[in-house]
Amino acid sequence: MQAKIRATAEPGRTFTETARRAQIVRAAIATIAELGYRNASFAQIAKRAGLSSTGLISYHFEGREELIQQVVEEVVGAIGAHMAAAMADCGSATEALRTYIVANVEFIGAHREEMKALLEIFLNGGFEYDPATEQQVLSHVRDILRSGQESGEFRRFDPVVMATLIQRAVDGLPFLLAADPRLDVRSYGTEVATVFQLATKAEAAG
Repeated sequence: MQAKIRATAEPGRTFTETARRAQIVRAAIATIAELGYRNASFAQIAKRAGLSSTGLISYHFEGREELIQQVVEEVVGAIGAHMAAAMADCGSATEALRTYIVANVEFIGAHREEMKALLEIFLNGGFEYDPATEQQVLSHVRDILRSGQESGEFRRFDPVVMATLIQRAVDGLPFLLAADPRLDVRSYGTEVATVFQLATKAEAAG
C-alpha cells in the first residue's frame, strides 16, 4: 500500500501542475527509499518518474530542499489522516491508547517505502526535528494518558515519561524493519500495545 499523494488542484496551480508535482513526489519517495537520501539526485528521480529531463523537476520545485520538504509533508500528512480515522470512534482512554499504538504500527507496516524514505531524510538531516516538534508529537499520546488518569482507567505516573516510552516503541519499528524486513508487524503492534496496557492500568481496589 502506498501513501496517497494529493491529486486535487492546489491554490495557484492547475490540476495538471498539481498532478505533475504529485508524480515527482511519488518518484522522490521511491528513489530515496531505494538509493538513499544522498544518492537520490534529480536525475534519478526524473528517471523513475519517466520525465524527459530534470528541468521538469526544477520547474515545479525551486530546489532539492523544497522537494524534500514536500515529501516529508506528504508522508506525515498521510500518517495524520490514517491516525485521525483510526482514533475517531475510541470510547475510552484504554481503547484510545491501544488504537494509537496499533494504528501507528499498521501504517508503518503498510507503508514501508514511505517510512524508509522518511527515515533516510531524518537520519541525513533533511528536516529539522527540534524540541517543539518533539512536544507536538508526544502531545497526542500524552493527552490520552492524562485522560485515562482523570477517568481512573490508568494508574498515577508521569504522562510525559510514559508518552516518550510509547512513542519510542512506535518510532523504533522502521529501524527494526530495516534490519529485518520479515518482522511480524502485527505481532509487534499487539505486543507493544499489551505491554503498555499492563504498564498503565490502574491497580484493582483491594
